[in-house]
Amino acid sequence: MNSSRKRLYILTVIILTTICLMYGYGGVSAPASDFTGYSQNRNSPFSDRSLWLLRQIRLIIESYQVDAATKNLDEDEILHGAAKGMVEAWKDPYTRFVSPRQLKDEEIELEGKYGGLGMYIGDRDGQILVISPMEDSPAERAGLKPKDQIVKVDDEVVIGWTSDRVVQKLRGDPNTKVTVWVRREGEEELLSFEITREIIQLHSVRHEMLSDDIGYLKLTQFKHSTNDEARSAVKEMLRQGMRALILDLRNNGGGLLDASVKISSMFLRDGMVVETKGRAERFNERYNVDKALYLTNMPMVVLINGGSASASEIVAGALNDRGRAKLIGEKSFGKGSVQTLFPLTDGSGVYVTIARYYTPSGKVIDHVGLSPDIEVKGEPNKDKEKDEQLQRAMTELKKSMRSVAGRR
Repeated sequence: MNSSRKRLYILTVIILTTICLMYGYGGVSAPASDFTGYSQNRNSPFSDRSLWLLRQIRLIIESYQVDAATKNLDEDEILHGAAKGMVEAWKDPYTRFVSPRQLKDEEIELEGKYGGLGMYIGDRDGQILVISPMEDSPAERAGLKPKDQIVKVDDEVVIGWTSDRVVQKLRGDPNTKVTVWVRREGEEELLSFEITREIIQLHSVRHEMLSDDIGYLKLTQFKHSTNDEARSAVKEMLRQGMRALILDLRNNGGGLLDASVKISSMFLRDGMVVETKGRAERFNERYNVDKALYLTNMPMVVLINGGSASASEIVAGALNDRGRAKLIGEKSFGKGSVQTLFPLTDGSGVYVTIARYYTPSGKVIDHVGLSPDIEVKGEPNKDKEKDEQLQRAMTELKKSMRSVAGRR
């Protein structure tokens, strides 16, 4: 260390020590390098050196950052910022700290009504990707697609941001506009989409008869009411003469594990739906079908694509592994991990990835995805005659029904 840097270092230590005494932190008179042991409080997960480092950072920012005097951050804001950074150090995009305000926002989303663009996004290898736009949402109508990388929102580059931060940037009052810039595979230039925010109403189930005997069940997400809505839809189509079913999970970004098990139980008589394996023994669990929910063993196919994730992959994987349905479409997203919310004492919380999903045959979903039995390129199309994946599903079901009729 040259003499000028040494003098600066000593001066900094003196200044910090003085500030500590002024702020009431008290009695800290040694440089950080002297703190090598663990905290005197044996219950603390941090050493004295680590705690001193945090104090240094806070004091330096509060003393010298050009806007610090006018920002008036309270203790909770500083603490939450430190907690968020600590959680992000584990480099798991699905393990995340959420403030009390963020938790309330997510509760609103689960209730099925909020202002925004209507799409699921997630982190993948340091990129913010569109998992899937919701059906008939502003995002879908604007033309956003699964696996688009969000690079910029309005004038701010969001590379390096967390998905939570990007979500907050995308949301806003209804009838306000936001410009989303994305990088799309196969396109040389960034694509920009000016989108008007709306109140997003989340409807998770849609159904119709495609012919006299083929039914169509579209699930857009897995929430608390999805099982009851889907069950009613299937029963109604059975009354209308349905003898085969297309289950459309394209662009379904997932949702509740419990809902995915209930949906699977409608089509499986018994056995396992999914298995979770984690580091802690209590998170290793097999989820079996609820036999009381079983409805039908009619021929069926499942449509998947790059926007099918999480709970969608659980259902598709279970029905495929158990021989109940072929998968048609394109490879799924590959989000196969379990997050649990650990509430904290101040109303904040930590979502922690506690396990990964495995299909009944032992396939890993996370970062791998499910490959279709029959690959058909294309996108969902409201004009069903032009929906190539849907048309192929109908062709396969007609073959299955002829085969069943022949055996009879």
